[in-house]
Amino acid sequence: MRIAVLGGGPAGLYFASLWKKRHPDAEVELYEQNPTDATWGFGVVFSERALEFLRGDDPETFDLITPAMEHWRDITLAHGGQKIRIDGVGFSAIGRLELLHLLQARARAVGVKPTFGRTIKSLGELGAPDLIVAADGLNSLVRKTYEGDFGTSLSYLNNKFAWYGTTKRFETLTLTFVRTKEGTFTAHHYRYSPTMSTFIVECDRPTWENAAFGAMSLEQSKATCERVFAETLDGHPLVANGSHWRAFPVLSNTRWSYETMALVGDALHTAHFSIGSGTRLAMEDVIALVKALEAEPGSVRKGLARYEATRKPVLEKLVTAAAASANWHEHFAGHMDLSPKEFAMSYMTRSGRIDRARLREIAPEFVAWYERA
Repeated sequence: MRIAVLGGGPAGLYFASLWKKRHPDAEVELYEQNPTDATWGFGVVFSERALEFLRGDDPETFDLITPAMEHWRDITLAHGGQKIRIDGVGFSAIGRLELLHLLQARARAVGVKPTFGRTIKSLGELGAPDLIVAADGLNSLVRKTYEGDFGTSLSYLNNKFAWYGTTKRFETLTLTFVRTKEGTFTAHHYRYSPTMSTFIVECDRPTWENAAFGAMSLEQSKATCERVFAETLDGHPLVANGSHWRAFPVLSNTRWSYETMALVGDALHTAHFSIGSGTRLAMEDVIALVKALEAEPGSVRKGLARYEATRKPVLEKLVTAAAASANWHEHFAGHMDLSPKEFAMSYMTRSGRIDRARLREIAPEFVAWYERA
């Protein structure tokens, strides 16, 4: 079986290595337009639950990446002059480039020969593989070539965000909310190595316009964000890496495959960064695709149909939760009018998947504080 994988991010590398290890005779080709050490963003975060899924489905990969991760047990909300600790919500994070290097080494170790620095401009360049796995992100060549066949829908949220790093180490996943003369800002920040943290700055569109970010250079935007979050950064600088202001894309596809082509990860769907699940969902897509293809060894098309039938109901629940979380963040300025305790409860129940009873099980100390307050 000959398989072509487009995209050398976590999803593409993970599929290539997982399939080649389980099927050594398969010919697996991977193409990535960027060099091996190029990436955007900084750290990626996994919930404790997500890592448990990975441990159950693929303990080898779990054992590969977890030693390089930072781990913590709480969330902190900084709002209204208070820092509210929410216990029992475990997370882990790893540098995106570190994750890529680990997956690259694993792919090579099992016999995959990835090609970096090559842009595939036409699917005809791939010849006639038995399967094409589109792990090439939001701008997927496969999906764009057959948009109508995949039933693609793409829209954008109103809020703006810029993804930075910082040398300030944060002990937990923290969300900081501030009011300024320009408007309201929030920052999502967490450590992903002993010396670095991710720092995503978000604001609503009126704030972005009042601050005139659209007329600023990257350096001016960074300096403005450093001023807005000066107290949080405590003298540490922000670090830019393609840190342009963006509106979050909401991507979905009614069909997950066409002929012998399958979509995974951000080529298939997006999930708002406020639930920290993009990489997790991509890797779970890959596991589901591998299992479905193996369940239908005589037919790639039947395997792809099984992939959609089994994975789609699970994913839709997660994407719905991500959409609800994104909606909360789209209106975070209004939520900031709440008292700190009501603000925290609103945040924790924003996705619709956790009610008070469930939250009491997950974060008993926080709920006890909330009820006392």
